[in-house]
Amino acid sequence: MNLKFVITTLLAAGLSCTGAMAQTAGQDVKNAGHDTADASKKVAHTTARGTRTAAHKTASGTKTAARTTAHGTKVAAVKTKDGADVAADKTVDVSKTAAHKTANGTKSVVHKVDGKPE
Repeated sequence: MNLKFVITTLLAAGLSCTGAMAQTAGQDVKNAGHDTADASKKVAHTTARGTRTAAHKTASGTKTAARTTAHGTKVAAVKTKDGADVAADKTVDVSKTAAHKTANGTKSVVHKVDGKPE
């Protein structure tokens, strides 16, 4: 009888441990599910924040580029105007010089044709 009691006790103890393990395994799966859900939420929030930051930085960079381009265009327009003014002044000077030389050349030819000394 003593042996029967020992076997029954060991069998009962083994079954109760299996039940405890099953409860522990189920709880482990449940905890893993919660951990996965928490990690997914954290990744989603971090991704959303990164997307918002990228959008804000892109908008800021676009505004800066637009301002810089506008300023560069204004500077180029002013420099082009100044260059055109200088070119116009030089053209006037060259034209005046050419006109004077042409007039003097014409007078010289007229005097030679008329027989007058220069």
